[in-house]
Amino acid sequence: MKPKQSAPSTSESVDDYLKAILELGGSEEERVSSNALAERLNVRAASVTGMLQKLAAQRPALVLYERHHGVRLTVTGKRRAWELVRHHRLLELFLHDVLKYSWDEVHEEAERLEHFISERFEDRVAAILGDPEIDPHGHAIPQKNGTGSFQSDVPLNELPLKTPATISSVYDRDAAALRQIERLGIRLGVPIVVERRNANTSMTAHIQGHRRQVRIAKDLAENIFVRPRVMRSPR
Repeated sequence: MKPKQSAPSTSESVDDYLKAILELGGSEEERVSSNALAERLNVRAASVTGMLQKLAAQRPALVLYERHHGVRLTVTGKRRAWELVRHHRLLELFLHDVLKYSWDEVHEEAERLEHFISERFEDRVAAILGDPEIDPHGHAIPQKNGTGSFQSDVPLNELPLKTPATISSVYDRDAAALRQIERLGIRLGVPIVVERRNANTSMTAHIQGHRRQVRIAKDLAENIFVRPRVMRSPR
């Protein structure tokens, strides 16, 4: 019987790099440039290069890095990155549902805590919440010890006019946008149809449960994601 492989030793900074590479690489696992990482993490490009070289030299390696050709995660790095995503989304839901944080407060708290919780704590949070699948912002919670998947939601700005859709998720990093979305009465799981777009400034949408059409600014709509609804043709 093979001994269980121990998890790689990581720091909060390393974790941030792994999660950023996962998110920027997307479902196609594209190579991520140092400049893109520097912008996401708000660090100097030279610091990024040094960190990527360190992560590539670690055993087991966490990334595959080639100077001027970008970086992508190894199997070990990907496993840790998805583990962090699971921690983050479970914590967001725990903070929201149990501790009654508002949905615009939970992201920053979860960012701080996601690096440090034990597997025992993770299991207890999941059990208390009933092994949930979705976090407060509509994002899928990865399974324990498994890789997650990227959702194929459509930004509201890209939804064709008159196309029925359902509000599926919202961007969780902009607290001000989340407060504005809540003030407009926009909720996850609610049907929406974009009726009109006004140049590049705003749109008007019919949202189920609203007596009047709702005007949504373009920059706010960039934080809202939808899933077009398949309309069955009559038999």
